[in-house]
Amino acid sequence: MVDAQQSDDDVDVLIVGAGASGGVAALELASRGLKVVCLEQGDWNLPDDFTAGKPEWELTRLKQWNASPNVRQNPADYPVDSTDSPVEPLMFNGVGGSTIMFSGHWVRAMPSDFRVRTLDGVAEDWPFTYDDLRPFYDEVTHHIGASGLEGDPAYPDSHTFPLPALPIGRYGLVAARGMDRLGWHWWPAPNAIASRKYKNQEGCMRYGACESGCPVGAKASTDITHWRDAVALGVRLVTGARVQRLTVDGAGLVTGAEYFDREGALRHQPARVTVMAANGVGTPRLLLNSTSSLFPDGLANSSGLVGKRLMTHPYASVYGTYEDDLESWLGPAGQALQSLEFYETDTDRGFVRGAKWNLMPTGGPLAQTLWEPGEPWRDRFGPAFHAGLHRTFGRRSEWGITTEDLPDESNTVSLDPDVNDSDGIPAAKLHYVIGENCQRMLKFHVDRAVEAHQAAGAIAVDPIPVVRHSAWHLLGTATMGDDPAMSVVDQWGRAHDVPNLFIIDGSVFVTSTGVNPTATIMAIALRSMRHLADTRASIPTPL
Repeated sequence: MVDAQQSDDDVDVLIVGAGASGGVAALELASRGLKVVCLEQGDWNLPDDFTAGKPEWELTRLKQWNASPNVRQNPADYPVDSTDSPVEPLMFNGVGGSTIMFSGHWVRAMPSDFRVRTLDGVAEDWPFTYDDLRPFYDEVTHHIGASGLEGDPAYPDSHTFPLPALPIGRYGLVAARGMDRLGWHWWPAPNAIASRKYKNQEGCMRYGACESGCPVGAKASTDITHWRDAVALGVRLVTGARVQRLTVDGAGLVTGAEYFDREGALRHQPARVTVMAANGVGTPRLLLNSTSSLFPDGLANSSGLVGKRLMTHPYASVYGTYEDDLESWLGPAGQALQSLEFYETDTDRGFVRGAKWNLMPTGGPLAQTLWEPGEPWRDRFGPAFHAGLHRTFGRRSEWGITTEDLPDESNTVSLDPDVNDSDGIPAAKLHYVIGENCQRMLKFHVDRAVEAHQAAGAIAVDPIPVVRHSAWHLLGTATMGDDPAMSVVDQWGRAHDVPNLFIIDGSVFVTSTGVNPTATIMAIALRSMRHLADTRASIPTPL
């Protein structure tokens, strides 16, 4: 092995990953006076890098701004073998991580999500409750400038938002009337998108291109909401730094991380404490690659659960086409409405747990003309092209269904034995199957969403039972819990096996919940890092 060049050796905390949880960690720890370094394999993005508002924006979403690293293939990306998975993993490497490209759905988990073993006899209960996390939800929501409407009756508490809800638009009004006819819950959807100027964020200009970056800085990506302030407080953010593995000493403490810099030189960044924030694929990948005589099966893996219990929220889309122009090309995208009508368990449906619905716009003209193999191409091209575009452009809306995915140890992230990234580090390989409970859930919810469109007056309804390019939510692969034999980290994200290693991204989820996870990820990260700062004197360190 090539000797690694040593970096700054007087560092309190090293963070791996500058996304949602890494941004929270950096700002919290720096504000508490700790010296922090973060290694991020991507780079900063400038507003002009995003193509919304430019003629080519829909084309760039197919390649440069595609959500899949396997399609995008940027220098900062690493390959993920998804041939053994019905869904494609979606993520982004760069300052802000996947918040650069997420839709901005800002949804809290429900109290029942933390007690699924007690309530439904499946999976495990979380080691804390909704009430334990609630103040951190509140703090993060007001920090990032979420837009929403107080008083959603689906929740037991009336939590507030710093900004008013974004307009639900014509397509939202039509969908809401349909839900009212059925007597089903809906609510103006909360979004991590500023409805007017807030701190470092500008007000939303409604481009509708949230999933390929926000050129006006309205979306609450952590490069805007956390990293600028963290750097101003002294955090050293090293971009173009691809971590290869974490290093340990003879006592089994993490001593830091080896990484390749932009020139391909191998470096070592030492630190007293290391925090993993590399998402539900990246974190287990690095832990499994960090083998040693003390940790032959990978770091923090005495339970054998590192990389296991992968959950992705299998996603269904149900499109309704309407006679009238709904302006459904207009943003944000972003959600206009959300529904939790069928969120809680009802065993008469034939499954446990539930799903959250989100009403989405359907994009620009190119999105209406894309063809997938297996579809009848004559319905899209030739003489039918203009008629088809007129029928759908601005006249379609989507009920998207985020289904709860139960943990299964056979769903895994492992090291690919045959594929490496451009620095020679083993790629990640997924093995993932949608469970029977989730399959029944998907069918039930798709059928109900069809009814919702019909009640709203749709002239055609087109369901997609499972969307392949939909696995934004990569969860559960380093689960938390009180029992070291049944979990990787404790309730604070601290590894049972390695007392100066913390994990704070979506990999610590015990269950997936049925909602978009970013609000929960960031609330957990804030809770964990505040605990780290409060207890730092008692954490054993190698320095």
